[in-house]
Amino acid sequence: MNKVTSVFWISLALCLSLVIWGLASRTGFQETTGQWTAAISETFGWYYLVTVFLILIFCIYMIFSRYANIKLGKPDEEPEFSLPSWFAMLFSAGMGMGLVFWTTAEPISHAFTSAPRSEVGSPQAISEAMQFSFFHWGIHAWAVYGIVALVLAYFKFHNGAPGLISATLTPLFGTKAMAGVPGKLIDILAVFATVVGVASTLGFGTAQLNEGFSFLFGTPNTFGFQLLILGVSTILFIGSAWSGIGRGIKYLSNINMVLAVILLVILLFAGPTLYILNSFTDALGGYMTNFFNMSFNLEPNREDRRGWVNAWTIFYWAWWISWAPFVGIFIARISRGRTIKEFMIGVLFVPSLVCFIFFAVFGASALNLEQNGIAEISGYSLETATFGMLQHYPLGTLMTFITLFVIAIFFITSADSATFVLGMQTTGGMLNPPNLVKITWGFIQAAVAAIVLYTGGTQGLQNALIIAALPFSLVILLMGASFLKAVQNDPLVKKRKRT
Repeated sequence: MNKVTSVFWISLALCLSLVIWGLASRTGFQETTGQWTAAISETFGWYYLVTVFLILIFCIYMIFSRYANIKLGKPDEEPEFSLPSWFAMLFSAGMGMGLVFWTTAEPISHAFTSAPRSEVGSPQAISEAMQFSFFHWGIHAWAVYGIVALVLAYFKFHNGAPGLISATLTPLFGTKAMAGVPGKLIDILAVFATVVGVASTLGFGTAQLNEGFSFLFGTPNTFGFQLLILGVSTILFIGSAWSGIGRGIKYLSNINMVLAVILLVILLFAGPTLYILNSFTDALGGYMTNFFNMSFNLEPNREDRRGWVNAWTIFYWAWWISWAPFVGIFIARISRGRTIKEFMIGVLFVPSLVCFIFFAVFGASALNLEQNGIAEISGYSLETATFGMLQHYPLGTLMTFITLFVIAIFFITSADSATFVLGMQTTGGMLNPPNLVKITWGFIQAAVAAIVLYTGGTQGLQNALIIAALPFSLVILLMGASFLKAVQNDPLVKKRKRT
């Protein structure tokens, strides 16, 4: 532990204080953070929409700019991981378990519970449900991850700077400031957002695994059984983090992508195949046609619709921003040796397309059941919606088994990726943090997740995550400005300009 920095101890104290607050006053914690979150959504909704769109423009510009052929590494350096492994790891860290939750639950909610624009249950609402799901999980989300990962990879692997968020701002504020208190505060914010975000996801994942076991085996849906699931998962993801990125995380990510594709293909053919294909095509067209309208949609003259925007779009944009330090650092770590153009195309478009396909297959299968009166999927909870939908199709039990495996491995890969990133951030940016540091962060994440399950305080931690996203959004904008300042003085860019 002699390699840890003050960021480790301060972040640890901050996270433990948050947990103690949640334990001491569960209602007060949720109410206070809920009020702050509501105020942020109402006051800064426009800011989130504009900020995320500017980030997207920045990322697309990088593909066509004169910086596109700069390598995120030395000029003669080859990529550390193959394309399939790279895609699998960045997807597992970036979306992972959340995709299993929302591919069924979000389209159903938009269509039959709370529609964004049309009457609930109408054909238009069903069509819009898939379109807005594509929007929330598409290139806007991956642009937020992409800008953070690009800047970190450039400064770390091309310029040799420490792998820290604060180090990327040196061109703007100088080495002294970023090595001092301001830099430490930025890194602490990144660590805090990672711990709270991953803990919330682990809480969700444990609950969904519990529901899956209940569906298959009739196991009890209790805190004790959830704690058992969390304990076993913790041992597995700490073991994976111990083995390093090149082994545990890479192998698990590859295995899980294969399982996820198998599940996808089975449901595609066991489910309403033609309806799925039609829904995918229609939603993709609606997404492209209404891209700019959705990007700036705030509904200032419709209070009911504005509430939906706050609850979904603003929430998602804040969620992606708050996850950006964790996912961005991890994607940067696995992207060494790729050109900026290759990196941006891979990060923006490939995972987005995979998300669209998953939403089309799972979402359309659920929508078809409820639209035709076969099953009321909207009556299921978030954790059980996917399992409830699968039971109404052939091979439902087999698909439920595979889904459990996919959730479990996404659970492990998300947690061990976060453990690795937390180790990097609290040891001065070490690419291979000491195992003791990774183990410490693994147990801290598990402990926070256990307390979340025990107190029912998931919403409070989610609120804390949204609050943390507001200042970090400014950090992301500064990272983009710092990158542009640094890359303009890059010797390779100057050489090309002269020639």
